[in-house]
Amino acid sequence: MDAAVLKGGFRDAPVDAARAFRAAMQAMARPGTIHDVAGAEPPAPLSRAAGVLILTLCDPETRVHLAGAHDCAEVRDWITFHAGAPMVGAEDCDFALGTWDALQPLDRFRIGTAQYPDRSATLIVERSELKAEGATLTGPGIRETARMSLPEVAAFGANAARFPLGWDAYFCAGNRLAALPRSTQVEG
Repeated sequence: MDAAVLKGGFRDAPVDAARAFRAAMQAMARPGTIHDVAGAEPPAPLSRAAGVLILTLCDPETRVHLAGAHDCAEVRDWITFHAGAPMVGAEDCDFALGTWDALQPLDRFRIGTAQYPDRSATLIVERSELKAEGATLTGPGIRETARMSLPEVAAFGANAARFPLGWDAYFCAGNRLAALPRSTQVEG
């Protein structure tokens, strides 16, 4: 194992994980809000925010799928060492990580069932930047409307139309993250 894999995890795991968990939950509860996170230094091409999410939300029971350039030895080894999460194909994952283009086609990810809508995938989408502009968001956790720069609008609108089924999404850029749960209505 490369010694670099051993680096980059939380320095003060209980404190860093608690702060990151709070940011991740606030982002999901308040769609369109952008949160700064810290505590991890993952290998490229993982952003700091994506690394923090993996360390916070994944464990040996959490199946992870890596797409595109993120599916490399450095990232696989880092996640395995720090989170213990097994790597799986897109159809079986709990979390899928990659750029929007690399995650396509989206119909291969689990959307849950009528009895178990929670058995769906969560996408961690790497972006070059996050902005509170672009698509209009409405729904739970949003007072009137919010705005968020999305890679596309149609896929998120179709996903919301399946509610309570569908996948949820986190967006990461540098040390910033935002979220879009399946319950959020999206308009261009």
